[in-house]
Amino acid sequence: MNLVPLDHPYAPAFAGAPHVRLQGVQVLSDNWYVLRKLSFELRRRDGSWQSLNREAYDRGNGAVLLLFSPARGTVVLTRQFRLPAFINGGGDGYLIEACAGLLDGDDPETCIRREAEEETGYRIRTPRKVFDAFMSPGSVTERLHFFVAEYEPADRVQDGGGLQAEGEDIEVIEMPLQEALEGMADGRIRDAKTIMLLQHVALFGRASL
Repeated sequence: MNLVPLDHPYAPAFAGAPHVRLQGVQVLSDNWYVLRKLSFELRRRDGSWQSLNREAYDRGNGAVLLLFSPARGTVVLTRQFRLPAFINGGGDGYLIEACAGLLDGDDPETCIRREAEEETGYRIRTPRKVFDAFMSPGSVTERLHFFVAEYEPADRVQDGGGLQAEGEDIEVIEMPLQEALEGMADGRIRDAKTIMLLQHVALFGRASL
């Protein structure tokens, strides 16, 4: 039986789960987001129980949007410095990405409308959710909601660039979809969420909107 306090953030996951039993939770860091160490028992496929320890980093869920113009064959992307990529062989640390952000208590569509305008300056008319995915399920709890939206030049209501107070200094890039796809092949675009959305649009075109 799982004895997880009802107010614990993991209670919904363990409630009624016959294959996993939580033994303990230790908060290792609560400085930026929350890093926890979990001790639990997992029932293996042969029916035996195995004790395990794992760490889970909880930064909340997020949303990401690719702005796509079928008529012009272009996409709008961003370029910004990413410290983790920089310290792990990511060149100068600047990554080309689709605009994205954490939900921060909002629903995914509200979030991505906000983030698109803050980062790119475009006011989104009809975003369409195409799928969601766990981006690094071995260690990070985040589930990301993926959107595509059509845009026109007149939809840009401000410069974008992100919020300076949050340390954002975002360059807005418009490029042909074909060039973006080539950028995936030659290493100019190495951000996973962006690659997934570019591939989706390449597969489905206008039908993705």
